[in-house]
Amino acid sequence: MLELDEIQKRLLAEVADLHKVPEGAYNIRSNSRSAGRASTANIEIISKEDGSGLDIRIKPDTRNESVHIPVVLSQSGLTEQVYNDFYIGDNADVTIVAGCGIDNCGTQDSEHDGIHRFYVGKNASIRYVEKHYGSGDGTGKRILNPVTEVYLDEGSYMQMEMVQIKGVDDTERATKAELKAGAKLIVRERLMTHGRQRALSTYTVSLDGEGASADIVSRGVARDDSFQRLDARIVGNAACSGHTECDSIIMDRGRILAVPALEANHVDAALVHEAAIGKIAGDQIIKMMTLGLTEAEAEEQIINGFLK
Repeated sequence: MLELDEIQKRLLAEVADLHKVPEGAYNIRSNSRSAGRASTANIEIISKEDGSGLDIRIKPDTRNESVHIPVVLSQSGLTEQVYNDFYIGDNADVTIVAGCGIDNCGTQDSEHDGIHRFYVGKNASIRYVEKHYGSGDGTGKRILNPVTEVYLDEGSYMQMEMVQIKGVDDTERATKAELKAGAKLIVRERLMTHGRQRALSTYTVSLDGEGASADIVSRGVARDDSFQRLDARIVGNAACSGHTECDSIIMDRGRILAVPALEANHVDAALVHEAAIGKIAGDQIIKMMTLGLTEAEAEEQIINGFLK
């Protein structure tokens, strides 16, 4: 494994909670180079023949194992696009940790576009964690444009934790999912923007098999002059159930646009959406201040609890 500097180590800790070489399968990418890789008996990580990314193959019945594939960029002006395909065998039960951290102290924009495709076998169960983080005092932007495609076979389950809390100047997050009979998708998105940051999130979920279900919940906080937009679309093509929820706090001069969409193409498709945008209630601030906090500290505590 390549020796990482202190900035790269800090980014790894932020996006993947890694403070040392992880157990199990992993691929760590740093400034467009592989900084370390390991496969296991049940999980194989190999480079694509054209060098554009990775193929990760998880054998059927693999259980209680993990895959870490974080990316860190600390070189200003670096732009990359990476394709990672996951092939998860029937009855597998694994955790996949991705994420990207960018530290930009220069004048040029730095950008990472990661395209992740998941082909999940029958009755498999996947927990997927994707964290994005930006830092650095340069004038160059920190740009992240993740694309996620999920194909769930019959009876499979996927839980996605999509987190972006700090430092990303511009992001367009696109997620597409197709579910067969009995498959279930859970999405929990947490997002905070500040300054003049822009964050666009798009979810398109097709429930194609009987008993398929999806639950998409996004929580966002827009501060300063930042902008957020959430497009959440669920299409019911069978006897299925779907739910989307956008719950957002707006502060300062921030702007938030929620665009929920439901399309029912079957008489037994049960689809629901909820959306709420508002400021922090004054009585919440006052209550926290009676405990000895300043107004700014009270706001931070409320936001942290909201995004937890």
